[in-house]
Amino acid sequence: MTVLSHNIHQRSQLNAKIQGYHQDRLAIVYIRQSTLQQVERHGESTKLQYGLVEKAHALGWSRDQIIVIDDDLGRSGSNAEGRPGFQRLVAEVGLDRVGLVLGIEMSRLARSCRDWYQLLEVCALFRTLIGDSDGVYDPTSYNDRLLLGLKGTMSEAELHVLKQRMVEGKKAKARRGELGMQLPRGYIKRPSGEIIKDPDEQVQSTISLVFELFDKFSTINAVLAYFVKNKLLMPDRVRIGLEKGELVWRRPNRPTLGNLLHNPIYAGAYVYGRRPTDPRKKKPGRPATGRTVAKPSEWEVLIKDKLPAYITWEQYERNERQLEANSMQGIGVPRQGPSLLSGLLICGRCGLRMSTYYTNNSNKLRYSCTRMSVDYHDPVCQSLVGNPLDQLIEEQILDALKPSALEISLQVAEDIERERKNLLGHWDKQLERARYEVERSYRQYNATEPENRLVVRTLEKKWEEALSAEEKLKRDYAQFLDKQPAALTASERDAIRQLASDIPALWSAATTTSDERQEIIRLLIERIIVAVEGKTEKVFVEIHWAGGHKTQANLIRPVAKLEQLSYYNELITRAELLRNEGKSFSEIAESLNQEGWKPPKRSPLFKADMVHSLLSRSKVSSNKTTRSQQVNRQLNEWTFRELSQKTNTPEPTLYRWMQKGILKARRDTNTSHGGVWLITADEIEIARLRSLKDQPRQWIYHSRVTKVH
Repeated sequence: MTVLSHNIHQRSQLNAKIQGYHQDRLAIVYIRQSTLQQVERHGESTKLQYGLVEKAHALGWSRDQIIVIDDDLGRSGSNAEGRPGFQRLVAEVGLDRVGLVLGIEMSRLARSCRDWYQLLEVCALFRTLIGDSDGVYDPTSYNDRLLLGLKGTMSEAELHVLKQRMVEGKKAKARRGELGMQLPRGYIKRPSGEIIKDPDEQVQSTISLVFELFDKFSTINAVLAYFVKNKLLMPDRVRIGLEKGELVWRRPNRPTLGNLLHNPIYAGAYVYGRRPTDPRKKKPGRPATGRTVAKPSEWEVLIKDKLPAYITWEQYERNERQLEANSMQGIGVPRQGPSLLSGLLICGRCGLRMSTYYTNNSNKLRYSCTRMSVDYHDPVCQSLVGNPLDQLIEEQILDALKPSALEISLQVAEDIERERKNLLGHWDKQLERARYEVERSYRQYNATEPENRLVVRTLEKKWEEALSAEEKLKRDYAQFLDKQPAALTASERDAIRQLASDIPALWSAATTTSDERQEIIRLLIERIIVAVEGKTEKVFVEIHWAGGHKTQANLIRPVAKLEQLSYYNELITRAELLRNEGKSFSEIAESLNQEGWKPPKRSPLFKADMVHSLLSRSKVSSNKTTRSQQVNRQLNEWTFRELSQKTNTPEPTLYRWMQKGILKARRDTNTSHGGVWLITADEIEIARLRSLKDQPRQWIYHSRVTKVH
């Protein structure tokens, strides 16, 4: 009697909550399961949720008023994003079309308090009921809303507890080195769970070749170019589908080679925590997003010598350092362009790395320290023409290589022999595999009953394709042997010895590329410190050789103006003395050349016009009235020479700015036929010109303005 009265009371409460304006609108049955695996394996839960349609009908809604939303099957309820079904549900409620939202339990609707309370607010605003297997709740009622809030909080807490328990179990298994992982190419897993190298010899040799080539070339691009040039493919095992586990060969690409070089499993290490998830970068509804790359010091688990290795751990660390150095922050690898020292030069004034610039389609090279100028608009720290410095380092390198000529010739011959042997080994394995495919296709064709024409035709076609592939491979192999014989000939060995005996000739040979010269310099030199003495032609160079040895050298650089010469005062004094002796400009130039004086810009000899320009700055010609002094000037007008001295800018630069319209100038022809150029520049304009002069130069490289680091 008590149970009966309780049921009657409960039914009366339920009927009191469901009003006519609720039943005039739709009833939505929301169905969700967290993963596709649950949908596949837990079909009973899915049927139970679809059964809520009958409950909605029993509560008073006709069948044509009941809508089932099952768009979120296989989607997590931890976030509303990525759940089109939940978004559709909220939209329908917000349009005042829904009288009842029905789910098997509150965790089906949302496992996030943020999404759950948003749904409660919308349902309360539009007087929509929420129901589950326990009953029907009215969000406008304080007591029901309190209970709904508690259920939503418990759903979120349940998800957190389950997730934490699974993550801790996963980490515990990883600390023992037993957590499964997706194996990279070159490895397979036995049925027992043991991880071994791929038993295919060609697979192993190809993976090993990648590491050998990177150790030789130091860049991923060079390794990729080698594979493409020699028509080598990368091995892979099919991971899903009917052909799972089958060996396939694919074109090499940069991401594949990069992942292979970065993966510590090839060094025999078991690692967990290489790609942690950053919640800030994670996109809701997409579990694989938000992955970051952790540093080795941040890996949660590192067990060395756990797996079979292709390289040593020391070689892996060396490769990582080289890959990091290849970035713009390091000295990197040889860059395109004629510069031999890109990335190696350190400013002797501020200690920052100097940049490399080209102009006139790479014909002119310049090294400048512009980092503070670029970042803070400070004046350029120092700058010098690059070719003299490159020539100095070339001389130092050639002197260092002279004692090793015989050793170099033997090593070159040995390297060429080894490379050809490796390539021949890869060709042999490809030919062996092609023969196996032909024999296998023949056996399959021969084992088929002749009457079964459908199967016979398919196998016959497969056999013909295998024969064609083998024939093509043989032709390619023959072409390869024509270009590169299996062994070095006697003439090739003699040529190697002759080249190695004359290191300078080998260095400057047309067959020696700029990249190869840069690579040699990087093997011998760690860095070069360069310090220009003021604005003079003198440059101090300190070379830090590999191994810790240091050498110093002095360099004379080309300068733009006579005033920049460190011996300018002595030079002008000597020229004045010769002029006072009654000598002409040509005679003075000849005397200066005989005495060993050097003009700027590394011009080999003084000429008469240079002497005239030099003496025009001295007291010898100061008593003469120049045309520029006779000109009637307006306010703030300067000659090129006066403005050059005022702004410390070379006259040719000012003239070029005038041609480009940067300067405002006029020509006065009253004093002479040729006239005198006058430039208008007040104090503000002079400050602007000084700032413009201190800005880094824009150099043209490959027909576009480019800054080369």
